[in-house]
Amino acid sequence: MNAPLGDNPQALTGLTVVDAAGAKVGVVQQVYRDDATNAPEWITVRTGLFGMKETFVPLAGARQQGGELHVPHTKETIKDAPRIDADGHLEPLEEDELYRHYGLTRPGAATRMTTGTAGAGRAAGTTAAGTAAAAAAGRPTGDTARQTRMPDAGRQQATGGRPEPRTRAERQPAGAGAGAMAMSRGRDEEDTARTKEQIPEILLSEEQLQIATEERVSGRAHLRKHVVTEDVHRTVPVSHEEVRLVREKITDDERALGRTAPRIGDGQVEVVLHEERAVVSKRTVPVERVRLETERVTEQRQVDAEVRKEELEFDDGRGFKGDRKGPGPERRR
Repeated sequence: MNAPLGDNPQALTGLTVVDAAGAKVGVVQQVYRDDATNAPEWITVRTGLFGMKETFVPLAGARQQGGELHVPHTKETIKDAPRIDADGHLEPLEEDELYRHYGLTRPGAATRMTTGTAGAGRAAGTTAAGTAAAAAAGRPTGDTARQTRMPDAGRQQATGGRPEPRTRAERQPAGAGAGAMAMSRGRDEEDTARTKEQIPEILLSEEQLQIATEERVSGRAHLRKHVVTEDVHRTVPVSHEEVRLVREKITDDERALGRTAPRIGDGQVEVVLHEERAVVSKRTVPVERVRLETERVTEQRQVDAEVRKEELEFDDGRGFKGDRKGPGPERRR
């Protein structure tokens, strides 16, 4: 490995895997060790729409940054990797297939062919000297001898012609002790790793209407005035003088005073008559004040629009299908 991954490889479980382009791929589920060097060599990452399948990714060239594990491979390359069941065993043929997919060279490939005979001799003596070798190397007895990585030839002879599988780090106990204690410790590590796994989930979204109002010019109002001519009829009172004849008798007292002349002759009296006539004049006076005012009127108006939302369809592969259109758990009936 080109970059340190920490003293405890199990700490890789639960980290977010980021590809070479910076895209998130998934979450580390399991860590696989090399049986010979006990160094972490592979991890499994959950990918897919529901994150239910695990894909093997090599740790060669990987580097850890906080809660992220950066690998020098693209997300497409990881998703297209050969599908191998992450059941705790990685067969040599499966490992070779993964190395070819990622374009990597398997460590120790050049020396395996030259050490095949020696490996066979060691494998043949594993059963007979299993207890002594385990005690000398500080390894547990029994099935632990099977987990030690050996050359392909020796491994095939020790297992009857079938290559010995590589085991997952969580099931390989470290240090001295009884076999029962080692198995218990491996189970505890598996339980701890499972608690760090994230629950598969998918996020549903929907569009919601957000209605607002904006103010715009709807029209203009103008107030103009102009002059019109109309006929006005009014009735006004006018007076004039008229002449009428009034006769009065002269009394004896008036004669005694000499106010009358006892003369007989022609005479003429003129009287000036007067009358009133209508004289029309005009003046301009204000009669009314008119102004423009605005008032706000609120009315109810219906708005129609189309919105989209995501709905979930579920198929467990065993004939049960369901869908959810709202929040809450989906339960089988």
